[in-house]
Amino acid sequence: MSGAADRFEAFDERNRDRDRDRDKDRDEKPEEEGGVEGGAVGPSGPGEPGRQGDLRGPVGPGGPQGPDRPEGAQDDGPGRPPRIPLPRSSVEDTGLPLPTPVPAPAPAPLVLDHRVLKSLLGAWALAACSAQETAAVEEHLGDCGSCADEALRLREAVGLLHPPESLDLDPALRTRVLEGCLGRRPPRIPVPDWAAPYDAETARLDALLQDIADAEWHAPVRLRWFEGNEPASRRTTVAGVIAHLITVDGLVAVALGLEDPLGKTPQKATPAARTEAYWGASHFPPTRSMRGPWREQSHHLVRTVSFAGGGSGRLPVPYGAFELPLRDSMLDRAFECWVHAGDIAEAVDYPYDPPAPRHLHGMIDLAARMLPASLAERRRAGLSAAAPRHLVAAGAPGRSLRLEIEGSGGGEWLIPLDSPGAVASAEHEVAHVALDGVEFCRLAAGHVSPEEAAAGQDGDREAIRDVLFAAASLSRM
Repeated sequence: MSGAADRFEAFDERNRDRDRDRDKDRDEKPEEEGGVEGGAVGPSGPGEPGRQGDLRGPVGPGGPQGPDRPEGAQDDGPGRPPRIPLPRSSVEDTGLPLPTPVPAPAPAPLVLDHRVLKSLLGAWALAACSAQETAAVEEHLGDCGSCADEALRLREAVGLLHPPESLDLDPALRTRVLEGCLGRRPPRIPVPDWAAPYDAETARLDALLQDIADAEWHAPVRLRWFEGNEPASRRTTVAGVIAHLITVDGLVAVALGLEDPLGKTPQKATPAARTEAYWGASHFPPTRSMRGPWREQSHHLVRTVSFAGGGSGRLPVPYGAFELPLRDSMLDRAFECWVHAGDIAEAVDYPYDPPAPRHLHGMIDLAARMLPASLAERRRAGLSAAAPRHLVAAGAPGRSLRLEIEGSGGGEWLIPLDSPGAVASAEHEVAHVALDGVEFCRLAAGHVSPEEAAAGQDGDREAIRDVLFAAASLSRM
């Protein structure tokens, strides 16, 4: 018994020592283990003495806190474990070069036989093949001549299916739009038909001027015309051309009672003299500022003839050495506006199309009607190739030349050769000349010489030469 009692007493002593050590540790570190006086805090409240507390510690707004929480950990929300930041060394620049990315392996080229490659030519021409098929076809075209010829024909056919479209507007678009609008609501004061070409050509030229840059207004332009049998020219700028149009349009303005842009000028001043006077009076070269006065003047002319009505077309407009009725003068101004717009477009490298066919026909008709007077004038000046063969009384039929104008705005005219007062007659036709409409207008504007005009000729060579030179003599500065 004494041995058992000794062992039991030793066991009790070890238990008392263990309890004293535990109580001592708890009293020294109450906060570290979450304990409070009377026991540790567990999930269900205060615990019994000697029971270990919840190591997660108290729960606050930031999530669980405790001795096991790593330093710098971040919470994602209640109920989620904290995120541990990566070591600093994993995001800092070590100074070492980045590893070179390994490119993806190129796809293996297709190996196709001739039959398959030939069947792909149509899809290749339409750009409908895959990258591998395109590479295979193009490699094959370098070795196979028959497939290369077939591919070329297919590509040309695709080009015909999608013809390139010009970015420039159709010159007849404005006329069609106006006709459509006026067909729905006729104007209270319509523009006369003989003034419509001038209205259209000034609008087209204004659109061209709006597109060009300030520096292009000083681009050099050479005005060309014929004097006698020799070509003549005058160098100016784009702005100088607009100044020229202002001064010559001023002849029509004066005839209508509007203000003359030159002020008081001699009644018999020619268009060339008026232009030189205007250029000489300017202290500085003309600039882009010429556009506003010119456009305002053209609007005034169209508005005035519209209010004056169709009867005003017989009003004479003096051109110095000759006169034209107002209806013909407006056609003349439309013709010169188109010609000089072409000069400007050529100087600034801009595409420019001919007038609408109906307007072009009116301009050609005016030139054809002026040819007999031009022939007589050249004959009086000794510039004609031959004297008139027959004396023809006014109103009597005489020798005639058939002028055939082909293409847009074309037609046929019989030109009396021996006298402006003679009547052209098909029975007295001695020559026939055929020209393209635009080519004839270039000839009448002095932009192509009579010898270079592409004309089909048949009959009396002297009569043909006289008519071609008379057409070139219609030009002036």
